[in-house]
Amino acid sequence: QVQLVESGGGLVQAGGSLRLSCAASGRTFSRNVMGWFRQAPGKEREFVASISWSSSRTYYADSVKGRFTISRDNAKNTVYLQMNSLKPEDTAVYYCAAKVVPGTEYDYWGQGTQVTVSS
Repeated sequence: QVQLVESGGGLVQAGGSLRLSCAASGRTFSRNVMGWFRQAPGKEREFVASISWSSSRTYYADSVKGRFTISRDNAKNTVYLQMNSLKPEDTAVYYCAAKVVPGTEYDYWGQGTQVTVSS
């Protein structure tokens, strides 16, 4: 079992930065693929970024490439999402997720943290 708790959301002006954190509990964190997703009002949840357990592989949605960076610290059981050059269209609830087996659906989800970017 893995429990995920996101933090770091808030209100920021366009062009600003935020860093989201996701603290995980569970002995298998270091072996989990971790991901960030987001859901804007009236829209479906969408993939943002993911990172392999060794941090050797990262993937990004085209909409955030070059602006967002995903990273993890297995010693702290934490995954991060550094968000730079934020745009109003980045406004959403951001969710952290974990999957035990690469290539499968995500097994665990956090409660989400709100990110609001004002123009």
